[in-house]
Amino acid sequence: MKLSEYFLKSRKETSSDAKLISHKLMIKSSMIKQITTGIYTWLPLGLKVLQKIENIVRSIHNEYGCQELLMPTIQPSSIWKKSERYDDYGPEMLKFYDRNKKELLYGPTNEELVTEVFKEYINSYKDLPKNLYQIQWKFRDEIRPRFGVMRCREFLMKDNYSFDLTKHDAEKSYNTMFKCYLEIFDKMGLKVIPVMADPGAIGGDLSHEFHLISESGDTNIFYDKKIGDINNLNYRSSFELLRNLYSVTEEEYNKKKEIDLNKLIKTKGIEVGHIFYFGTKYSEKLGASVLDSKGKEINVEMGSYGIGISRLVAAIIESSHDEKGIIWPKNISPFTVGLINLNNKSKELVKISNNLYNYLIKNNIDVLYDDTIERPGEKFANMDLIGIPSQIIIGEKSFKENCVEIKDRKTNKLIKVKIEAFDEIIKNI
Repeated sequence: MKLSEYFLKSRKETSSDAKLISHKLMIKSSMIKQITTGIYTWLPLGLKVLQKIENIVRSIHNEYGCQELLMPTIQPSSIWKKSERYDDYGPEMLKFYDRNKKELLYGPTNEELVTEVFKEYINSYKDLPKNLYQIQWKFRDEIRPRFGVMRCREFLMKDNYSFDLTKHDAEKSYNTMFKCYLEIFDKMGLKVIPVMADPGAIGGDLSHEFHLISESGDTNIFYDKKIGDINNLNYRSSFELLRNLYSVTEEEYNKKKEIDLNKLIKTKGIEVGHIFYFGTKYSEKLGASVLDSKGKEINVEMGSYGIGISRLVAAIIESSHDEKGIIWPKNISPFTVGLINLNNKSKELVKISNNLYNYLIKNNIDVLYDDTIERPGEKFANMDLIGIPSQIIIGEKSFKENCVEIKDRKTNKLIKVKIEAFDEIIKNI
């Protein structure tokens, strides 16, 4: 994509309401535009990041045997009354009536709806287990939406739901999703700590939150020092080791437990995922049952699993930025490489830049090409703000040496590569 054609106008100033660095940088880099309190339009640059995250989440869920569906954002209030959760969310749950005086609501979560879907199609133990997921927008009318997309009213989530015959099978599904989440965050290049947590309004007996380590996090967490090596674990073979390590939120930490405080690290985290096992809480109330091998009707055991995809974008920025702007992990960056022509009036530099741009595209490399007539300082500042991991810089000085410069956004390290060695350029980005 050529920057001269792209819908991207970076800003030097931000709203006075922007307190978190993620909110400020998302406004400055034209990732989002606030429409009203707590509701945002995702502009092309921000949407590309959302889609990169979605693609990783989707591919790994599929690898784990989960099946994607898409449920509506609008739900009948009747199913929430059946589950006895109608009043649990209070004014946060947006309710309204259609023209036929039927009460509807904008779903803050989907346990009820997916249970209704499941029970229409599955009635035998032979059809279990099942694990269904979706990526869909949700709405909660927060009393104080703030911090940009970190705590807004409309947000994008991945939520999935497991259905099993027995508690033992349900716990296996829970453990499988636990591992699935670790692989997802590892694929994104993120250091995430899983911690025991309160299930809250979802309910249930077992719950873990996944926290991205960040100094600006809103939750104090305590974890065993060994979890610091979490990214080096083979999740499928080392799972029991991981589950036996101690890690909790502050609320759980304050409960009486026999622990060695010298083994714990205290830090701050931002919640980006939450998983729950809640047994038959919903299946019993909503009538989701199957016949077992003896013909006995059994309420299915359930779990639910969520990742805040839009919230994750802000959380990543909070944990990965500097004074110049965002520093994206490679797998979720909106572009793989930024190509900068420092002098768009030079025919030689334009020719080299265009040739390299076309070569990158042919090799399926997602590139943002700054072909504008802005000053070099403006170009560098803009590319650093956007946070693309690698920058290819084509300027007069390096051109005289028959080279281009490749800059690593995170380390600011520069290397020179011969212009004709396009394959070598690709290896270094």
